[in-house]
Amino acid sequence: MNKMIAGGLLAASALSSGSAQAAVLEEMGPILATAADAATIDAKCDRYLAAIGERKAALESETGPATLTGTMVRYDELSALIGAGSGEFTLYQEVMADQPRRDAGAACQVKLASVASEISLSRPIYDRLKAISATGADAETALYLTRTLEGFERSGVALDDAGRARAQALNEELAKLGTEFNTNIANARAVIKVAPAELAGLPADFIAARPAGADGMIEISTDTPDYQPVMAYAESDALRRRLSEVYNRRAYPANDAVLKQIFTLRQELAELLGRPNYATLVLEDKMVSSPAQVQTLIDQMAAAAKPAADRDYAKNLQVLRELRPGAERIEFWQTGWLSPKVQQKFYAYNPQEARQYFAYDNVRDGILQLTEDLFGVAIEKWDTPVWDPEVEAYEMRDGDRVIGRFYFDSHPRPGKYTHANMVPLRPGVAGEPPVAALVMNFPDGDHSTGLMEHSQVVTFLHEFGHMIHGMFGGHTRWLGQSGVATEWDFVEAPSQMLENWVYDYDTLARFAVDKDGQTIPRELVEKMNKARYFNLGMGDMVQLGYSNISLQFHQNPVPDDLGAATRAWRDKYAVIPAPEWVQFQDAFGHLNGYSAIYYTYRWSKVIADDLFTRFQQEGLRNQATAKAYREAVLEHGGTKPAAQLVRDFLGREISLDAYRAEMAKDQ
Repeated sequence: MNKMIAGGLLAASALSSGSAQAAVLEEMGPILATAADAATIDAKCDRYLAAIGERKAALESETGPATLTGTMVRYDELSALIGAGSGEFTLYQEVMADQPRRDAGAACQVKLASVASEISLSRPIYDRLKAISATGADAETALYLTRTLEGFERSGVALDDAGRARAQALNEELAKLGTEFNTNIANARAVIKVAPAELAGLPADFIAARPAGADGMIEISTDTPDYQPVMAYAESDALRRRLSEVYNRRAYPANDAVLKQIFTLRQELAELLGRPNYATLVLEDKMVSSPAQVQTLIDQMAAAAKPAADRDYAKNLQVLRELRPGAERIEFWQTGWLSPKVQQKFYAYNPQEARQYFAYDNVRDGILQLTEDLFGVAIEKWDTPVWDPEVEAYEMRDGDRVIGRFYFDSHPRPGKYTHANMVPLRPGVAGEPPVAALVMNFPDGDHSTGLMEHSQVVTFLHEFGHMIHGMFGGHTRWLGQSGVATEWDFVEAPSQMLENWVYDYDTLARFAVDKDGQTIPRELVEKMNKARYFNLGMGDMVQLGYSNISLQFHQNPVPDDLGAATRAWRDKYAVIPAPEWVQFQDAFGHLNGYSAIYYTYRWSKVIADDLFTRFQQEGLRNQATAKAYREAVLEHGGTKPAAQLVRDFLGREISLDAYRAEMAKDQ
């Protein structure tokens, strides 16, 4: 998940009357799936801001005793509007068909971020919340109040008037810069032209779907459905290098200037709030709560992953030397191409053989069926307007009750968000289910046009893991704790754990079929699993390098040369260094959305491996285990500390043992 609207200001309360909750949801109104123009989106934004402004003024002028059933409920309703609006207008920025409508979504996000900052710095609102007595409150309410107050305090509510004004100005400018950064990435799609002969090695369906133009050349874009297959299968080193150069320089140099401003202003904000750097500030409410702890985690994981990475590298180099006699090292643009060749040589596994069983339509249906089988729910089509003909809509039922509604926007379009994420759109409330969207970029269609790499199947299930978490966790007492509102460095764990199911034959056999309807052979899945841990060490070392980039940019002076610093921090861990032409930082969207905390993907991986140990022991399709997992982890949303959720499911503290064991698997 690249970017999610989670926690904090996403709330409404079941302690208030149902009519009050319904009023908040009514003010949000329907998603503008068929918005005709930017003005329609602007008008919706104005309605949100007006509703927020009215509630903010009412809460700041509130008198009398401050109570959970009064003050806290009003705060909940206020913040519900901000949270849902942030998700809704993020969606418009990511998926609308033209730049004016995307820009309208982006502009509203900036306005909502500004008012959210104003609220977090409002001394009258903080004082009212601080005056609430939590005596006799249940544990989840006490936790919600405590975390809400801590959020105000981290925002700088205790500063003097001038300090709060400066914090507000910094937050507003950072919101604008973040939107500019994301927009530059979305609009950085590039295309190269290649001769048909250069596509030697690519699957036949890939080539057939990309006919040559009048000039005899074929267009290949930086979109994932183009980029991944070319980097994995094209025999031409020159083509892979050329495409890699274009891909790894997206949004460069425009975003260099934006990033320097972001890093500078974040540091100023941290110092204003009495912290030495922004990493310290942003980590305070996480499970791993300081830069030193993050560094320790990265190094512990690197110690486990490096021996596996070295084994991976040796196998890759052996195959490279067979294919390119005299080769002394593996180049940056050769890793994806070598991987399937190594898998064939050492594990008799051919990814191209496997991909013929993964047509998008079947994968989608299989993931929905897996959810039904594991958790005892039903998923049906949802008749609702959509913003593009290819968008699909569903609702999830538990018995007679609708517990969630969601959209799939699964295929690339010009100007659309280029990666994959889950965007929460509406908080769940008693009688009203949560609503969210998956925005992804996979091939479209059947076996002739929509074949997916197995890695893309993994990504699909990962993102849907966020959706499951949001749907099951979207019915908490306080919706400020709804869905994925746990600590940020836990939210990836449920999704990463779910990835294991698309390596399970019993799961794949239910949907993985070729064009003739033949089920994927058990022998092929067994080979896939033997090859599964190859390159895991090298891949994790790259991810640890990304984590290091994220951390170091937020606790060091802003470098003059961002690209050089990015490459150096990456290559402290990555086994294959990045060439000097790589300017990855300018399309590293997580530097905006995640700031210093990209490490969360690695920490969540540790937790995911640990959670999965119980399924390994009791059975991947054991419904009793799945029920226990749903009830102990997913349904609680943010009502308990994440470490407690893990303890409740595993009966012990989190351990790195499962991660270390995975890295040590005999390859």
